[in-house]
Amino acid sequence: MLFKVLIFLSGAVFLHYQVLAGNVYLAELVVESNITLEAQTVLSILNSTVTLQVNDSKGDVYSVNLASSELMAECVLIGDETSCNCSTGYVWSNTVCYNYNCCRETTCTANVSHVIPLCVAKVTIFLNGSVEHTNPWVDDSTETLQQGFENLNGLQYVNITGHRSSSIVEFEAAVSVLFSTARLQEVVNALEGNLQAKMIVDTQGIVSVEAPSSTVCYRSEPELKCFLNEAVDGTSWSLSRPNEYFKLNDGSVVQQNLNCATPEYQSCISVTLKKLTSIWEGTYQCEFLTGSIAHTARISLKVALLPDVVTLKIDPLTVQCAGTPSPQTKVTASIPKSTESYRVWWSLNGERKSDLQNKTNGEHLEYTFNAAVSCQETSNPQYVNITFENTKGQIKTARVDIPVIYAGKGFCQEDVVDGDLWPVSPAGETVLNRSCPEGRTGYRSRTCSEGRVWKDVFFNCVNEQLIKVVNAAENFLKGLGATQEVALNIFESLKNSSTVDPHSSDVEADISASINVLDTMSKASKRIRLGEEVIPDLVDAASNMLNHTWSGVNDSVRYSMSSNYLIAMEDLVKNVKVNKSSDFISENLDIKFCAAKDCNVSLFDIGVTLNKTTGILKTMAMKNLMGKLKNTFRKTEHTDLLLSVTLNNNNDSKLEIKLDFPFKKEKSNRKFHCVFWDVKKSDWSDEGCFVRSSDGEDIQCECHHLTAFSVLMAKGDISTETLDTITTVGLSVSVFSLLLFLTIEFLVWSAVVKSNLSHFRHTAIVNIAVFLLLADCSFLASTSPESLSDTVCFVLTVCKHLFFLAMFTWMLCMSVMLVHQLIFVFNPLRKRVFMFLSSILGYVVPILIVGSSYIYCKYTYRPYYDKKTCWLVFERLLEGSMHAFLIPVGTIMMTNLFSMVVVIVTLVKSSVPDSSKADDKDTAKGILKVVLVLTPIFGVTWIIGFFLLMLEPDNPMFEVANYSFTILNSFQGLFLLITGCFAEQKVREEFIKIITGKSKGGDTSKNFTSTTNTKDK
Repeated sequence: MLFKVLIFLSGAVFLHYQVLAGNVYLAELVVESNITLEAQTVLSILNSTVTLQVNDSKGDVYSVNLASSELMAECVLIGDETSCNCSTGYVWSNTVCYNYNCCRETTCTANVSHVIPLCVAKVTIFLNGSVEHTNPWVDDSTETLQQGFENLNGLQYVNITGHRSSSIVEFEAAVSVLFSTARLQEVVNALEGNLQAKMIVDTQGIVSVEAPSSTVCYRSEPELKCFLNEAVDGTSWSLSRPNEYFKLNDGSVVQQNLNCATPEYQSCISVTLKKLTSIWEGTYQCEFLTGSIAHTARISLKVALLPDVVTLKIDPLTVQCAGTPSPQTKVTASIPKSTESYRVWWSLNGERKSDLQNKTNGEHLEYTFNAAVSCQETSNPQYVNITFENTKGQIKTARVDIPVIYAGKGFCQEDVVDGDLWPVSPAGETVLNRSCPEGRTGYRSRTCSEGRVWKDVFFNCVNEQLIKVVNAAENFLKGLGATQEVALNIFESLKNSSTVDPHSSDVEADISASINVLDTMSKASKRIRLGEEVIPDLVDAASNMLNHTWSGVNDSVRYSMSSNYLIAMEDLVKNVKVNKSSDFISENLDIKFCAAKDCNVSLFDIGVTLNKTTGILKTMAMKNLMGKLKNTFRKTEHTDLLLSVTLNNNNDSKLEIKLDFPFKKEKSNRKFHCVFWDVKKSDWSDEGCFVRSSDGEDIQCECHHLTAFSVLMAKGDISTETLDTITTVGLSVSVFSLLLFLTIEFLVWSAVVKSNLSHFRHTAIVNIAVFLLLADCSFLASTSPESLSDTVCFVLTVCKHLFFLAMFTWMLCMSVMLVHQLIFVFNPLRKRVFMFLSSILGYVVPILIVGSSYIYCKYTYRPYYDKKTCWLVFERLLEGSMHAFLIPVGTIMMTNLFSMVVVIVTLVKSSVPDSSKADDKDTAKGILKVVLVLTPIFGVTWIIGFFLLMLEPDNPMFEVANYSFTILNSFQGLFLLITGCFAEQKVREEFIKIITGKSKGGDTSKNFTSTTNTKDK
């Protein structure tokens, strides 16, 4: 009997509960009939059928709409003979191929009509691979390779594409049927045995992808997905561009996700690109790895670009308005070459002008135009914008300010430094010069100060090779090419670039760029674990950076550079993967790792002792860094060595580390502090650290945490904790005493001021007390300069300068009045004259001194105050704003000393006629009383400060003078209360009367100095 079996593929739309958006299913229809039935007859019936009723496995009935039908295969059965053929576009299924040996697009004579699926739609799957062989590759080898791949269903061809080397052959193949990884691995394993070789194979066409189908926006965040319906061993992403290939890892831009599998696909990997720029345009490839087989898919990502960097230059660098009503400047904008078709226009001061066309200059596109500058003076700077618009309508704008010298305004004269011309520039403006020496990229800048004086040139022209290292490190942080091999190349290149000419003006620019590389790689190391192999080049590169003083930048920049260097090196050493004890040493760096439980290591003669249960101790000693770090810790000075200690993989609840720092035996009066670098404050702190012992050769520190440690030394001429405590307590007592003194003076004023002389005396002493009170309060407010803003520090400096000077000038008034009264007994001062002269001397003169000293410093461009101390600046003898205090105070003290001598001599002469021993004793008591009373009132104790300026810190008398000055002058308010109130009989008696509530009767007390009454005329 003759039978014909027709297999049809039908596409049915399954409607469940009348939901229109139904699921699409593919079904096979097998029709058995006699030989006379034609396939077209069945197809016509199917095409005319719109709806079918179908039952599922549970017996539920559903309505199905037929969308399309086509013939898949046709089998003719004649007796025991079978002849089956797949229709065009279909090939035998893997079941048919591997079980019935029908694997080509030929007639199958096996009885396979019952197999489901019988035929499958043709696909194209490419295989690319390499064979690393040990035996010579001959024609038989190619034939063996061909025969091996014929075991795959639907093989189309196998070609040898080339010989990478004498031992590696590359090939390509194609099949038209999907296969399992296990099947391909069997083929590869068999070929490796037959060829005695090692094979690597990757496929294209098996992996399904989801990706944007059109161009994506600049700085958008597209997601790419790859799916595979098998479990795999590993996954990866890569990006390729012409002549470039990068592995992708998680970074600041690249974020991979492995948890995106679906019921249909067992394996999935996705990558999201955060705020992508031009470097992310290219072909992405995902890989699913199993054994020696990689299933891959490629996705082309097109980005609507905008220039990442726009460089703007103006010529001339500044514009002068003198003699030209509307001067012009030439503006040139430069961007890297791009495939994007930009629309570009420029604007002047926010007003859009015209569109621009580019011209090619090497690897850059340039846009040039002339901008007419207005000579009408404005408070805001004049500027030019250039705007780029891409095909998505996104824009990017770059701006450059134009320094304009308006008529009648101050400017700096033209100047030439190291061959660079700095043109006439307006005061207060910074001029950028983007021309750099050959082989360097960046800019140089110079500021014309408000005082019309050029400041030092800031050099920021960086070595072009180092710029490439910077870019590579930034890409590494983003996740582009973030592999161990790339990290090795980065640190090797950094080592080669860090050896710079110490006499070059751009050395700090190179060092700053090198520190940026360290900082970038330290951030990347938190995501991508670096191996121990990077340490040798890292140590050499970092050590080279410390060979220079970094003196070409100001303090704030140097502090920032050194802090970033320290933090970056700590993080890099901490994050490097190390499994055993090892040692790396260079000129300025010594790094040691300890994996033992009891660690006792030495780095540059610094001993480190730590007992632990688990983990690896990582220690790093550094030379030539301490002097570059900021230090406001109790006015100390630094030692030479810094030690960083970290501990990985440790769970000990308590750690105690002991550090032995060597130091040179120089000055015996130094005090040592064990400190660590506080990252939050960017300064040293002693919290959790203390000096355990100091034996004259080593300082042993003990700390209860791990970080960067060092030892700071306090010299004898700077504050100590004891002196700071004495100062705070003394000033607090003085403030209270002065408030009490002024209160008492207010209460007894009318009773004690009975004569001109007493009025003169009490007026002077009250002013002395008021200004001393204000000065002490200002001093207390500035005891922590590091916590004050520049403005507050400046105001407190002016206050202290003014109030202390006013105190001394009123002391001078009092001493001059006393001497005048003693010498000119019969010609007393009139009240009006005294008050006028003392007001000039006590109020006006201090204001004039402070004001003139500040103006002098401002217009000679010298610092008026020191931000570290909130006090005046002492540069050297007769230089520095400090002399606006020292010279007046020194003059007044010498005058007051002379006045004391006059009083003492007068007292001695008055006792000469009576030479009895009792009178001599009374004279001595009188002299002592004069000295005790007048010393605080005349400020004589301040003379000790001049001895401090003259003594060397290692002088044995220095510490005595230091403590004496601090104690006597911080408690000056208390001494003034004692001598000005309680030591004066009349004031004391009147105060007692007020306290006890007695009547203010007749005046029986004696004046302290004189009872002479004078009439004011």
